[in-house]
Amino acid sequence: QVQLVESGGGLVQPGGSLRLSCAASGSFTSIGVMDWYRQAPGKQRELVATITSGGATTYASSVKGRFTISRDDAKSTVDLQMNSLKPEDTAIYYCNAAIRDTYVYITYWGQGTQVTVSS
Repeated sequence: QVQLVESGGGLVQPGGSLRLSCAASGSFTSIGVMDWYRQAPGKQRELVATITSGGATTYASSVKGRFTISRDDAKSTVDLQMNSLKPEDTAIYYCNAAIRDTYVYITYWGQGTQVTVSS
């Protein structure tokens, strides 16, 4: 049973930093694209950052220059370093990954971790 488990959320003041981490566990062959999404109250879930298996990254325009996504394939983890946080970054952050069992990639979601930016 493959699982994604996020950690690292919390309360931070505007201008502060947080680092989110997501670890994949279970039996699988490899991990493809890994993403971070977020969903604020009353809003649709939005893609924040993506990293491919080759290490290429893309970011939402709202976080570019402030957030950095990285992965460690040896540990099956993906991290999101968030700097210069703003109140509008407040949301539940979800990890998403395409994980290959034998022949196909299956998309998995983590349970989410709350990030609150407030003074």
